[in-house]
Amino acid sequence: MTIDWPRIAQRLRALLPAKAVVAKRQELLAYDCDGLTLHRHQPPLVVLPETTEQVAAVVRLCNELGVPFVARGNGTGLSGGAVAESEALVIATSRMRRVLGVDLDNQRVTVQPGVINSWVTRAVAGDGFYYAPDPSSQQVCSIGGNVAENSGGVHCLKYGVTSNHVLELEVVLPDGSITTLGGSLPEQPELDLRGLFIGSEGTLGIATAITLRLLRAPESVAVLLADFASMEAAGEAVRAVTAAGVLPAGMEIMDNFTVNAVDDLFGHDEYPRDAGAVLLIELDGQEREVVAAVDLAGQLCRGAGARSVRQASDAADRALLWKGRKSAFAAVGRITPTYYVQDGVVPRTALPRVLAEIERLSRRYGLPVANVFHAGDGNLHPLILYRADEPGVERRVSELGAEILRLCIEAGGSITGEHGVGSDKRCYMDWMFAPEDLATMQLVRRAFDPDGLANPGKIFPTPRSCGESARRVAVLRGQGVELPEPVVAF
Repeated sequence: MTIDWPRIAQRLRALLPAKAVVAKRQELLAYDCDGLTLHRHQPPLVVLPETTEQVAAVVRLCNELGVPFVARGNGTGLSGGAVAESEALVIATSRMRRVLGVDLDNQRVTVQPGVINSWVTRAVAGDGFYYAPDPSSQQVCSIGGNVAENSGGVHCLKYGVTSNHVLELEVVLPDGSITTLGGSLPEQPELDLRGLFIGSEGTLGIATAITLRLLRAPESVAVLLADFASMEAAGEAVRAVTAAGVLPAGMEIMDNFTVNAVDDLFGHDEYPRDAGAVLLIELDGQEREVVAAVDLAGQLCRGAGARSVRQASDAADRALLWKGRKSAFAAVGRITPTYYVQDGVVPRTALPRVLAEIERLSRRYGLPVANVFHAGDGNLHPLILYRADEPGVERRVSELGAEILRLCIEAGGSITGEHGVGSDKRCYMDWMFAPEDLATMQLVRRAFDPDGLANPGKIFPTPRSCGESARRVAVLRGQGVELPEPVVAF
């Protein structure tokens, strides 16, 4: 099918405000990738709606004309999920940045999807509240994108990921109709379609209003910085702290390469440059509880081999320690502008073994790997560093990334913890799920989107991109079972 994009652009201009339709080639370059720059695909057309009604009107037009569409937030995702790989309209919600309502009595706030993650806490901090999910990109990533990917962050260890903090969603379905999923109460006496939608990566529709759960700011907060001679020792400290029953708000590890990159970015040595790894532990709660936890966590870190354990002196010092961790990707980017970040998960007990194996794979492929990750829940973020002008390097990078994910699965983990599957990991889905499982997921997807227009080609293996991986999904058809084909863009 050939799509007449100039005619569609003309139809869209009748539905949207001036300058809300982006059609010039040089302007479309801003939408050719997300934060995962290894894969680039320039879309034919982008629209920038500002209201639910405008999103619904655009989606209804797509449904009428059979035009695929891709929802996009601020483009900070790391799985290629917000990229139009083939002929598809990009619906960017970055102009939908209004806080629609604040209800402190019931500890909730309703926002449009383009609201930046950190803005939510900023809007209610003066009243003693905050929004817990905090991806490292929280200064730039949008709530709509967090919902699509079910993003986590530093504090997901204690407080959970995005799905634990979303009460209600206003959603434009793929036929252009508007519905509500969830409700004002944390638990609803119905099928949890809200939970189903969160993390669906734009394949079930577009969230246009999101009601979030707020938390009271804790009475006391402490941050410890422990440095170790080796990554294995830091991993042992993580195991010891969690095994002792201490539940930190967050536990993060950075390796030596990342420590030095961050210190270079800061222009001073905030972290010890000779450390094999540093471990950040945040503890919060009632003051006496935090004092006791700080003492126990410090003892356990020293018992695991920590060379030193330092407690942040005040709020500014705490913020500086976390700024280094949250600036890690940017710091590495100053050294090598091209890197590829993976998002595997392993059990905490497997951390030392898996990290040692990643180091071995790094040497085998001749590609440096920087490790910075959510240690408390085993969510690894290995950054594979490479030079884009080196012949054949992208194939080696992809192969190394795949080996790391296979290693995570063999250790009893997963191919993603918070970055989503998108297009980057879809060919590995059958490493985790049986054909029957993937077919059932497709049936659920088709219940929302029978024509396969919403973010086609994402999450599931497709014949075009994955070859035999996609064909394995259809194995039940040979047994006479009617199953849907994977959704593929034309």
